[in-house]
Amino acid sequence: MLTVREALDFMLDAARPVIDSEIVPTLCANGRVLVAPQASTIAVPSADNTHMDGYAVRAADCASGQARLTVSQRIPAGHVGVRLEPGCAARIFTGAMIPEGADAVVMQEQCEAHEDGTVTIRHAPASGEWIRRAGEDITAGAVILPAGTRLRSQELGLAASVGLAALPVVRKLRVAVFFTGDELTMPGEAPGGQLAPGAIYNSNRFTLRALLENLGCTITDFGIVPDTLEATRTTLRSAARDNDLIITSGGVSVGEEDHIKPAVEAEGRLNMWQIAVKPGKPLAFGEVRREGGDAFFLGLPGNPVSSFITFLLFVRPFILRLQGAPVQPPRGFAMRADFDWSRPDRRNEFLRARINAEGGLDLFPNQSSGVLTSTVWGDGLIDNPPNQAIARGDSVRFIPFSELLH
Repeated sequence: MLTVREALDFMLDAARPVIDSEIVPTLCANGRVLVAPQASTIAVPSADNTHMDGYAVRAADCASGQARLTVSQRIPAGHVGVRLEPGCAARIFTGAMIPEGADAVVMQEQCEAHEDGTVTIRHAPASGEWIRRAGEDITAGAVILPAGTRLRSQELGLAASVGLAALPVVRKLRVAVFFTGDELTMPGEAPGGQLAPGAIYNSNRFTLRALLENLGCTITDFGIVPDTLEATRTTLRSAARDNDLIITSGGVSVGEEDHIKPAVEAEGRLNMWQIAVKPGKPLAFGEVRREGGDAFFLGLPGNPVSSFITFLLFVRPFILRLQGAPVQPPRGFAMRADFDWSRPDRRNEFLRARINAEGGLDLFPNQSSGVLTSTVWGDGLIDNPPNQAIARGDSVRFIPFSELLH
């Protein structure tokens, strides 16, 4: 079996990033990936302006720390003042342009306004105090967003700040999903609200769809497919026709009712199967034939925790690579284990854990791959190497879910 690192490297090397692109309004570009670098045509700020409400002054006029100056003008944000003459101050508000002649701003808390139109400046400002200089944030012509940037709220705000109304992005990745297992039932479909003997609700459909939506994919959902080789092959052909990637859940083990492996081998090829990871050993990766090329295939385990964790570890970075976004290993943090783990597995384990009030990690008591409550209870995963026992007080590598879900 391949290690986690070997398996992921193999998948990423095989990925063929989508090259089709489109122009979308910046307001609608959240989660998309840039296909070209974006530069600013303006400086930000475009002119010297004030950090806060107060008075624009000549620093030399206020050297005494008790200067009384004539308030000669009022400058709200979006308005342009006139030249500030010696002995005068300008009432100014956050973001407003600094008038010619002024070289400092004194915050209003250090000033006392008088009814006769004067103000006492109870501070001796240094030249440049509380002034944001033109181009301090962005210079004209500077690249603000490189190609491959996955756009978040911060990047969209930055693009808008330089007037970019639309952005060139990779088209949305088209992903088909389906779920195998005659035992699966959708919530709301059990007669009288009672599951039939041996039936379970299809939680993976909800988990995987939400994860794909968070990554900005267009999803085609083929639902629950009967546990037969013929039905599985038929669905694979349909899914491959118009999609870049096919993701399945269940049916990738070696039982007589596990039809994914032979179906993919009949409709394409299986390039990788079984990873030295717990949970999630039966992870399949390959391609399904279609006219004009192949669709990638990823078969996830049916157990809900295994499906969730293998998506985070393998599917998410693979999708990012297909989208043309940079793929960085998730950051792990050394933290104290406040538990004992005396029976490690020979595979690389990913244990659900939560940060406690003392700054250590508590372990969810049941690490079974079917206990979905552990993913809600936990704050992240302990990346535990093969055959590694953990004693209370040991330092372990902890990966927060925030590193794996953004």
